[in-house]
Amino acid sequence: MASHNVTGNCPGQMEATSNGAFQHENPLDYALPLIILQICLVVVFTRLLAYLLKPLKQPRVIAEIIGGILLGPTALGRSKAYLDFMFPEKSMTVLDTLANLGLLFFLFLVGLELDFAAIRKTGKKSLLIALAGISLPFIIGVGASFVLSSTISKGVHQLPFIVFMGVALSITAFPVLARILAELKLLTTDVGRMAMSAAGVNDIAAWIFLALAIALSGDDSSPLVPLWVLLSGTGFVIFAVLVIKPILSYMAKRCPEGEPVKELYVCITLTLVLAASFVTDTIGIHALFGAFVVGIVTPKQGPFCRILTEKIEDLVSGLLLPLYFASSGLKTDVTTIRGAQSWGLLVLVILTTCFGKIVGTVGASMLCKVPFREAMALGVLMNTKGLVELIVLNIGKDRKVLNDQVFAILVLMALVTTFITTPLLLAIYKPARKGAPYKHRTIQRKDHDSELRILACFHSTRNIPTLINMIESSRGTGLRGRLCVYAMHLMELSERSSAIAMVHKARYNGLPIWNKVERSTDQMVIAFEGYQHLRAVAVRPMTAISDLSTIHEDICTSAHQKRVAMILLPFHKHQRMDGVMESIGHAFHEVNKRVLLQAPCSVGILVDRGLGGTSHVVASEVDYKIVVPFFGGLDDREALAYGMKMVEHPGITLTILKFVAARGTLKRFEKGEEGEEEKKEKEIDEEFVKVLMNDPRGNESLAYEERVVESKDDINATLKAMSKCSLFVVGRNAAVMPLVNSTDCPELGPVGRLLSSSEFKTTASVLVVQGYDSAADIRTVDEDESYEQSSREIGDSSV
Repeated sequence: MASHNVTGNCPGQMEATSNGAFQHENPLDYALPLIILQICLVVVFTRLLAYLLKPLKQPRVIAEIIGGILLGPTALGRSKAYLDFMFPEKSMTVLDTLANLGLLFFLFLVGLELDFAAIRKTGKKSLLIALAGISLPFIIGVGASFVLSSTISKGVHQLPFIVFMGVALSITAFPVLARILAELKLLTTDVGRMAMSAAGVNDIAAWIFLALAIALSGDDSSPLVPLWVLLSGTGFVIFAVLVIKPILSYMAKRCPEGEPVKELYVCITLTLVLAASFVTDTIGIHALFGAFVVGIVTPKQGPFCRILTEKIEDLVSGLLLPLYFASSGLKTDVTTIRGAQSWGLLVLVILTTCFGKIVGTVGASMLCKVPFREAMALGVLMNTKGLVELIVLNIGKDRKVLNDQVFAILVLMALVTTFITTPLLLAIYKPARKGAPYKHRTIQRKDHDSELRILACFHSTRNIPTLINMIESSRGTGLRGRLCVYAMHLMELSERSSAIAMVHKARYNGLPIWNKVERSTDQMVIAFEGYQHLRAVAVRPMTAISDLSTIHEDICTSAHQKRVAMILLPFHKHQRMDGVMESIGHAFHEVNKRVLLQAPCSVGILVDRGLGGTSHVVASEVDYKIVVPFFGGLDDREALAYGMKMVEHPGITLTILKFVAARGTLKRFEKGEEGEEEKKEKEIDEEFVKVLMNDPRGNESLAYEERVVESKDDINATLKAMSKCSLFVVGRNAAVMPLVNSTDCPELGPVGRLLSSSEFKTTASVLVVQGYDSAADIRTVDEDESYEQSSREIGDSSV
């Protein structure tokens, strides 16, 4: 145990602040300037490494562990001058204290993420897989401890060493596992669901084992001391459940959704975390346990838990937590692993860890009738290590249970096993991302009574009223089963660890749809749920949580699996009160462009100017005037087909404006003569309009006008005359020359760009339609024979 005699034995006590360089004082001889420099170095170095490792799809924890090791005696620390300058011995107490304070609050956040309700509902299958994934590695760890204690760890206290080795080999890192699953888009699969559930169980078991290991590793030789420590620890947990939990529940209930959480409540909670940490440290089972237990007993429902996370997460995981990796790295000296025996033992430890985890998990999975490929994927996933592993090893080293060499071997084992997870998983498990080919990929179709499926995407609550009013307008005559809408909430998977908690909630039962058992508290889901009850429309909310650079894959994959005819996307700009269009972010602009390129069906981009106002309009009050400017071409035909679908609604009137060129306005007349292709397109257009004019759906709600235009000014004037309508539905690649000089937003096409520009004064929303072109779609459809097993549909059509 560390000595408490601070005055006598410390290597030169450090004062907190200096008087500055002009007073001839070196700031690095003082605690505060030195810790500031250390934090800056560690954060910059680990972030740089994380950036370099990103192409390898490695979780950030890998970069932080490697960064810590490189900053320590293994690499940069081989220079004594560097160590004395950046990490002098006398600064280590301050560094370790701050690192542990950061770790303490981070483990409070981990406790907030672990939802006991979810773990209690873990199926027997996941529970068995988790237990097998803990038991076999633990037993193998016990065996490995005898090999190490007879070679490089002689004279160690055997019982604590056995337990520490067992825990070190059997841990699975829950946050790291979730991050890897999210990066590889496997959270929606059965494998992802089982891995998350099993890792949650594993996490709880690891903490119980660690408490046991700490209790056994005290200096006192009396056998009663570990017993008192364990009994006191159990008493503390009971106290937390009976006393701390009701206090936190009381505060959580006083924080309704939509109102700010009182600063006093946040202060009380954080003080409770520190007080609980003090109690567990006094008991002798480490301060971290207190923080973790308070996190677990904090209520997960409502905004209280979310706001707590937001308040402390960025500071803790951004600045303080990397210090812990640096502190750990400064204790790790890989150069102590010398000679064939030591390297042989490192290989042995890595192989036995992988063998125990993978064989235990695969065996239990096969017993549960999980197919072999999925079972192997689960085994590899459960082999991930991370922060908790480092905590175990550091406590073991501080308690003198692990010497320098064993510590270095086990840190490298954690690094290697986590590093190989992603490449191994990609090699073993490649779920089919596409469904089988399907027929209705467009709104245009011969059978108007067939079910129309739409995937409507939204970023925030701002998009919802217009989206619901669009769905209401598209439901046709309202016969049950005619319209099925998948409402997909697009959520960015950020670098924050709380993103994983969000993922876990969204993938509650492995499907990114409603939790069918409990009523959802998500305001967006409630809006669609309420609408579905009012109308004969099947609305199925879904969630896509991905990095925005790859979320288009989720959208296109879901569209294919759900066999939808159109994907509706919100435009990346919204209209301000003064009428100016304001961007909500370049990333969403790129998402729309990628979807247009890769969509397996038609796509509509909705420029929202408040269709129907800021709330859902009831069916009897729907009174929309819709205008479809028709220039010709595939996209214009699809836009017109959508307009015809909408006019089935009794509250909608449709005006078709067919533009006829006098000369040189339309693309097909640019060269003076029509080519064969242009003639053919024109014939298709004529035939299409003729068929629609005889369509009984139109009746008296449909108006058809032909306008002869000579220039783009004529087109602009004609469209401006219609600006009092509710909605324009236009084709993206209309057969017309550019109508505005701007090249901004090419995804809207010439007509869409004009109608959505700030200069075009209108309150009408704009739907820009790109029709699906089967002739141009040369992408192959992956019909993996094991599709049903390896990539279950995101939600089920029969839900």
